[in-house]
Amino acid sequence: MNAAVTRRHTGTFLPEITTNSKKRRRGSQQRMKQGSLKTGSVLDTTAQILPKEEIALFRNSLKQNICVETLQEGYHRSFSELFFLLRCDQDQRAEAEPGSDMWFQAPLEEQRDKLETMRLHLSLAEQAERTGSWSVVHEQRLFLGRYFSAPEDLWLRLHFYLSCTDREQGSRSRPATEARVCLAELYFQQGELEEARKQAELCMKLAEDGGWLDLSGRPLRLRARQALWSIFNRLADAPLAVADYSEALTLLHKGYNMATESEDKQIEGEAAYRLGLTYQSAGDHDTAKQFFNTCMQICGTLQDPDGLGKAYKAMAKSTESEGNIDETIQCLEKLADISRSNGLQHNLADACLCLGNIYYASSQYERACQYFLQGYEVACNLEDVDLLQKAQVLVASARSRSLIRKYIADVESATPAALRRLLAWKETRGGQELSTDNTAAAWY
Repeated sequence: MNAAVTRRHTGTFLPEITTNSKKRRRGSQQRMKQGSLKTGSVLDTTAQILPKEEIALFRNSLKQNICVETLQEGYHRSFSELFFLLRCDQDQRAEAEPGSDMWFQAPLEEQRDKLETMRLHLSLAEQAERTGSWSVVHEQRLFLGRYFSAPEDLWLRLHFYLSCTDREQGSRSRPATEARVCLAELYFQQGELEEARKQAELCMKLAEDGGWLDLSGRPLRLRARQALWSIFNRLADAPLAVADYSEALTLLHKGYNMATESEDKQIEGEAAYRLGLTYQSAGDHDTAKQFFNTCMQICGTLQDPDGLGKAYKAMAKSTESEGNIDETIQCLEKLADISRSNGLQHNLADACLCLGNIYYASSQYERACQYFLQGYEVACNLEDVDLLQKAQVLVASARSRSLIRKYIADVESATPAALRRLLAWKETRGGQELSTDNTAAAWY
């Protein structure tokens, strides 16, 4: 029995099921190997046909790719200029002080848009140069000068404008002429006034008969005159600082002529106002008033209340210097009306305080106090502490002068009515508040 049991356990307990599954597994493994071999062969084929140029785009730096592409296209001059600008940027960054703005800016060689723009337009300029199309050469360089408009790209803007004007061929073309006025404005911003004047005068001379327009549609001859007005205006600052009015007036008259020829009434009014102020400082009030009147007419036509107010205030100063107090008061009252109707609060405060000072100087203390109080109220609305303190002192001075005069008269007269006023003032003084009406001073 034991033998039978033993024999029974020596056989397999479950039926054999591995044979077919092993066959299927072997088949699937073979198919996977064949598929992987096919896929690998496809990948190998793809890897073999990938161009070296495409591999270089990922392997090399942006700077290297741009330079190589420029050379491959045959633009060797463009490559040299581009490489020179990249080297200049590297040198500037190396010389920059730690913590300066340049340290926080991306290097030029890492800015794809700028590099591709320079490569494209420098290549177009070189291609045009080969065919003698000098106007196109200057147009491409002018475009690059306008393109680099960011403050950190000022040196690039200057480079391309200069490269547009320094070339002998095509130097009288429209793009080169526009580059000159752009250079004039750029030099003016940097404070290089003589260079700015030189470029603006050249632009005006070249554009006089050309009828050329800039990118915004403005005639270049007018734009050059506007630039020259700004330049002469700034050049006059130095002689004015040392009271050399003769030299200053010469420069300002040149600027005024440019302003009148620029067909821009706004700067013409400003030029007339500046000339009037200079004649006023030189003591020639008659001529100063002529230019102030011109400024008033222009500002009135332009409906410029701020410029009109400045002209009236300057006119009042000249008439006061001549001793014409009535005309001075008229100018200041006009200034106050203009300022009040246009919401120019600071001008209104100045007008009121100036009127108060005039009446104070002529011993009309009550009238002076009225205008000082108006100026005080405007200063309160403006919350201007300095102006408020100034108005407070003036109000106190005018009020005290007014009261002392009446007080002395009542003490000297010693009449019953005068004594009653003195007693009423003694009982109520200190309890009254400042006001523009006369109720506060009813006892005097």
